[in-house]
Amino acid sequence: MSAPAAPSPALSARGLTRRFGGLVAVRDVDLDLTVGELHAVIGPNGAGKSTLINLLSGDLAPTAGEIRIGGTDVAGWPAFRIARRGVGRSYQRTNILGELTVLENVRLAAQRGRTTVGGLLAPAGRRRDIVAAAEAALATVGLASRAARTAGLLSHGEQRQLEIAMTLATEPTILLLDEPLAGMGPEEAEATGRLIAGLATRHAVLLVEHDMDVVFAIAKRVTVMVNGAVIATGLPDAVRADPQVRIAYLGEDA
Repeated sequence: MSAPAAPSPALSARGLTRRFGGLVAVRDVDLDLTVGELHAVIGPNGAGKSTLINLLSGDLAPTAGEIRIGGTDVAGWPAFRIARRGVGRSYQRTNILGELTVLENVRLAAQRGRTTVGGLLAPAGRRRDIVAAAEAALATVGLASRAARTAGLLSHGEQRQLEIAMTLATEPTILLLDEPLAGMGPEEAEATGRLIAGLATRHAVLLVEHDMDVVFAIAKRVTVMVNGAVIATGLPDAVRADPQVRIAYLGEDA
């Protein structure tokens, strides 16, 4: 019997490039994201990792290259259109409304893409589908018991989990997570890493992260960027052993 065919990528980028004047921030990057796989992108500061996420999410338009979702090239589409194609993202900086409750933050996120023109006149709190999506997202990240708490009073780690819940509430297929462990202690980082690994069983996940212990513990595939270009991509053990990676990023001798 022949082996089963590999699943088609949920998102596929080819030749992705972004120039800012004379600076090439992302250079000719190829990338595939597949449901069931956690794909980590690592590299030193200034490597182009966040620019890459901004290109994939529509926050930036590429100078060249294509981004295919479901066979459609969405390169250059605005972020709201790409989000409607099933792409959700988190940001490096905490992006919550601190004066609202935890549930209200996630409910507002869930409302995106679900409200028709006529539905704008109805309070979101009365939309059972929106509330249910928000509650489900909070349960997934382990914040159901914090639903009524003011978001600004959460710990830093819980606020990062809240951001992930807000992303999940939009019901994406593809998750783009930009340094979700930033500022966390070891225990919080390990717990959040396990959460992200669990999400990868049902989503295509791109994780940009500096915590190498977590990356190599949970990623199924790792891509290394330096100066906007990919220098290695593959299984974690192979990438860790790559001489270019050891010299350019991990700080080891070849």
